[in-house]
Amino acid sequence: MENVLLYLNPFLVAFGASVIFLFLIVNFFWKNDDKRKDERHIHAKNISRWGGAAIFIAFFVAIFWDKNLVITRDIWGILIGAIFIFLIGFWDDFRELKWKTQLFFQIAAVALIFIFGIKIETLSNPFGEIISLNGIIGWVLGFLIAVGWILVLINAMNWLDGIDGLSGGIFSISFLAMFFLALKPEVNQPPVGILAIILLGASLGFLIFNFPPGRIMLGSSGVFFLGFLLAGLSIFAGTKIATTLLVLFVPMIDFFWVIIRRLKTGKKITEPDNEHLHHKLLAIGWPQKKIDLFFYFVTLLVLLVALNVKGMEKVLVIFILFLAMMVFYSLIEMKLVKIKNG
Repeated sequence: MENVLLYLNPFLVAFGASVIFLFLIVNFFWKNDDKRKDERHIHAKNISRWGGAAIFIAFFVAIFWDKNLVITRDIWGILIGAIFIFLIGFWDDFRELKWKTQLFFQIAAVALIFIFGIKIETLSNPFGEIISLNGIIGWVLGFLIAVGWILVLINAMNWLDGIDGLSGGIFSISFLAMFFLALKPEVNQPPVGILAIILLGASLGFLIFNFPPGRIMLGSSGVFFLGFLLAGLSIFAGTKIATTLLVLFVPMIDFFWVIIRRLKTGKKITEPDNEHLHHKLLAIGWPQKKIDLFFYFVTLLVLLVALNVKGMEKVLVIFILFLAMMVFYSLIEMKLVKIKNG
C-alpha cells in the first residue's frame, strides 16, 4: 500500500492541479489569444495557447508537494533545463521566434543538463555490448547524441501538435512508458517514476480540455517543456533512449518522412505545411477523434512491445514497424490520389 501511495499521491496532485489551472485559464484568462497563422495547426480559431503554462505550474506544485521525492543535483539539472526551455517556448507563444533562435536555446538547454552531470556515458548495441564513452572524445560524442536526441524529440512532438488531442495523448502514453520503465527491477529508479507519474497526471488533466473539440492547446511552451523532460528522463534513466524512441515511433517516422518530402520538393525543412500523417488522414475523411484514437492505439501497442523486448528483438520490432508504416503511408497516398482524380 505504501508503494502505491508513493506514486498515486503525486499523480492525483498533478492531475488535480492541472485540471484546476486549465479550468481557470480556459474560462477566465487568456481567451482567444492565438492569432498566429500556421498551416500546421488545425484548431478552433484563436484558441488559447497557454495549456503549457497550466502543465508547468501543476508539475512544480506536485513536485514541491511530494515529500518522498529527493531532489538531487541531477534532478535539479533536469528541472532547471526544463524551466529554461519552457520560458523559450513561452516567448515563442508571445512572439514567434525564428527557428535558428529556437535551435540555439534548445542546444543551450542540453548544455545545462550536462553541466549538472546528466550525460550519456555508455551506449549499448543490438548485440548487448556496452560501449563506454570515456575521455574528451567520449564526452563530445555523448553531448552530440544528447543534442540530436533532445532536438529531434522536441521538434517531432511540436510537429505532431497539429490537431486537438494528439500530442497531449502521445505525451501521456510516453510518460506512462517512462513510469513503467523506471519500476523495472533492472532500472529501479523511484525518483524517475515519481517525475514520470507527475507528468502523466498533468498531461491527462490537459487532455480533458484538449481532446476534440479542444478548448486550449499546448503551445510551444508546453511542447518544449514536456518534450525536454521526456528526453531528459530517458537519458537520466540509464540512457533508455531506444525504448523511448520505440514508443514514439509513429511521430518520429512522420517527422523524418516530412523532412524527406520537403527536401525532395525543394522546400525549407522549417517551412510549415500540411504533409503530416494527421493532415493526410484528415484529407481522406477521418475525423480528429478517430485520428487521435488510431495514434493512441498504435502507441500503446508499441509500448507493450517496447517494455518486453531487448537487443536484436528491439531492432527487429523497429524494422517491422518501419515496413508497416511505409505500407500504411503508401495506402494513404493512393487513397489521396483517387480522391484527387475523382
